[in-house]
Amino acid sequence: MPGENLTRQEAADRAAIVSTRSYDITLDLTRGEEVFGSTTTVRFSAQEGASTFIDHISRTVHSVTLNGVELDPTEVNDGVRIQLPDLQAENELTIVSDAIYMNTGEGLHRFVDPVDDEVYLYTQFEVPDSRRVFAVFEQPDLKAEFSFTVIAPSRWKVVSNQPTPEPTVDGEVGTWRFGPTPQISSYITALVAGPYVEYRDELVSSDGRTIPLGVFCRESLSEYMDADYIFETTKRGFEFFEKHFDVPYPFDKYDQLFCPEYNMGAMENAGCVTFTEAYIFRSKVADAMKERRVVTVLHELAHMWFGDLVTMQWWNDLWLNESFAEWASTLATAEATEWEGAWTTFNALEKTWAYRQDQLPSTHPIVAEIRDLDDVMVNFDGITYAKGGSVLKQLVAWVGIEPFMQGLSAYFKKHAWGNTVLADLLTELEAASGRELTEWSKLWLETAGVNTLRPRLETDGAGTITKLVIEQSAPADYPTLRPHRIAVGFYNRGHNGFERVDRVEFDIDGAQTEVSEVVGKQRPELLLLNDDDLAYAKVRLDDDSWRAAWDGVSEIHDPLARALVWGAAWDATRDGEIAASDYIDLVIKHIHAETESTTLRSAVAQMIQAARVYVAPERRAAAVERVGNALWTLAQQAEADSDAQFQFVTGFANIASTDEHIAALRALRDGRTSLEGLEIDTDLSWQLLDGLVHNGAAGEAEISAAHEEDNTANGAQAAVRARALIPTPEGKRAAFDSVVLEETPNMIVRYTGLGLARANDPSALATLIEPYHSAIDTIWEQRSYQMAEELIKGLYPSSVASEELADATRAWLNERERPAGLTRLVRELLDDVERALSNQRRDAHTGE
Repeated sequence: MPGENLTRQEAADRAAIVSTRSYDITLDLTRGEEVFGSTTTVRFSAQEGASTFIDHISRTVHSVTLNGVELDPTEVNDGVRIQLPDLQAENELTIVSDAIYMNTGEGLHRFVDPVDDEVYLYTQFEVPDSRRVFAVFEQPDLKAEFSFTVIAPSRWKVVSNQPTPEPTVDGEVGTWRFGPTPQISSYITALVAGPYVEYRDELVSSDGRTIPLGVFCRESLSEYMDADYIFETTKRGFEFFEKHFDVPYPFDKYDQLFCPEYNMGAMENAGCVTFTEAYIFRSKVADAMKERRVVTVLHELAHMWFGDLVTMQWWNDLWLNESFAEWASTLATAEATEWEGAWTTFNALEKTWAYRQDQLPSTHPIVAEIRDLDDVMVNFDGITYAKGGSVLKQLVAWVGIEPFMQGLSAYFKKHAWGNTVLADLLTELEAASGRELTEWSKLWLETAGVNTLRPRLETDGAGTITKLVIEQSAPADYPTLRPHRIAVGFYNRGHNGFERVDRVEFDIDGAQTEVSEVVGKQRPELLLLNDDDLAYAKVRLDDDSWRAAWDGVSEIHDPLARALVWGAAWDATRDGEIAASDYIDLVIKHIHAETESTTLRSAVAQMIQAARVYVAPERRAAAVERVGNALWTLAQQAEADSDAQFQFVTGFANIASTDEHIAALRALRDGRTSLEGLEIDTDLSWQLLDGLVHNGAAGEAEISAAHEEDNTANGAQAAVRARALIPTPEGKRAAFDSVVLEETPNMIVRYTGLGLARANDPSALATLIEPYHSAIDTIWEQRSYQMAEELIKGLYPSSVASEELADATRAWLNERERPAGLTRLVRELLDDVERALSNQRRDAHTGE
């Protein structure tokens, strides 16, 4: 990564010199397997006589022509930047180069389908990777019109931001000349090319235009592509956003392309959204995954207004892009689709992510200081997405949904096709709501850390509340106490379990807030703080409410209230207030009745984590066995063909540990045992095999046979995951070396890490502690950021959760000063181990 950074000051200095108008970009995709031809002509104005640079990461720059003058590439190009001296008031720059296909999910990614040897290409540019494809002023505030010409095999589909033209065909080669885009940032331009299967539909926008819709996927996955459902979800999103934003969809068409080896969930390229193929379901998936696909579709659609039509000036407001899309997509999912419980899912998934991220040593304000591109990379995190979305939800509750939407609409209309800063949005929200938001912004957006709220309840002998105080605390390193709009729910047992009998909503601020509104009311069996999940804060229950929840969380009728209790219990476990063994008891006792897929998925995953790394080491084997026994029993008792049955089976395969477990897995996979309604499809068969492999009950022969039967990209990824599960020091080292010593595709790295991370007995994994720490610096120096992060996080032997691992990581951190982004990644990993060690000590005293 050396030399690829760009500082905010450099970007500001360049923007003061340069104003871009247009790019004409020709890409020749017929040049072989390693490089493609890239010719870029940029037209821009500048301060006369000034000098600057343009960004381009390439294999070879053949020529640089600035205002008709040939510049020597060997003098002006360093492989990352091309220097541009002696600019005129109006400039035309043409750069001809060979650019490099990537297999990391960055730039122009090239994938060969093992099923039919077809080649598929797609771009991924956020944050700084359009420069890997063409020469560009790579910063969001230098917007321009982009016109792409693409030379490719004539039988391919070629898709970009503008409607696809008819190609000019010469034999087996076609040339597509796309019309110019509106004024957009380079990071949301896109190109997708290959023999994709295409599905078509259309809708009528609120301004009367017909908007063509497209869905695309690989040929070998087309039988699983439910395009009609994607179209239906998209149409609901269009109607919802156009109505509430009061601004028509700003682009000419809307294509959604499902791409192989995709690093993220999706990317909001203008009119050309790219998605992970994980959203094409070739086998049964949990309902949580189906719901997440809907949220992702709507998340990217929301970006067409917030991010694409109006774009941040610099990446310090990246949070605003992503937080808004998280909030808006959850709102649209809850109100415009069948997934009406989306806010419960938001609590179980997004907020859990945010609370964890906000307690790491690397936490930062929502409005983070972004000094350079390296800072941007590491700030794509739970603060940017989930905390920001949670805080926006809180802001909406404070200013009111109608004024909020009015302010948004004014913001879109005022700043269309331009760049903004946070103050521009707050100005419109203040005007629409009458609320002063400067202090709110300071407390919520410019400070880090999460507050904890605890109720202190006093009653008389008859159970009447005489006093309720909400105590607010903050971590020592981030001591800000904030104002919160919260509710308290009163829950008593009724015919349908625990039902809410009363609710009081109020504001709190400072270390203590006395709630007079509840004085004189009868104390409920369960008093739930932050009822309806209005506030962004960790919550605790009073002692009596804890006891009620421990006995009856599964009886709480409202799914969101249940999710709040589950979340409070897990957070208290992570903080060492509840022993991991007790949390396992809670899940085993109550998870059978959970109706919400994401809540169930989270609780099962957390129970497995508690058993593997949070219980005392001397109790680990017994805890793992107990969880495995429970999940197998729950799977056998679950309703046929239910989401719960499926999740219990996959959870069981994940943590199976005994001879009895192995026998059950093998019989289920071989068909000698069956559960009514459960199909052992391709992906579930792989997961059952994983369970056998990580117990030493299957190995290379079985993995190779399964891969031969499933000779697909998914099969290759599953096979490397399975090999990384082999529970011997030799097996672990072979998996580690396979991705450290050789440059392998991004998904092979990811699935290797998934296999290595899983271990019931961490002794074999402990042998990687020294090799891992020895490899970190070389990985960081030699790999792209995406791959370096994937390797450093994915290969860390966190399941060991030992003092030996913590000491080795501390020693590495203390050895010398290293790049801030690298240091942050490793400090986060160490924090997880230190938390696990603390929880192990807490668990060792359970029952004392």
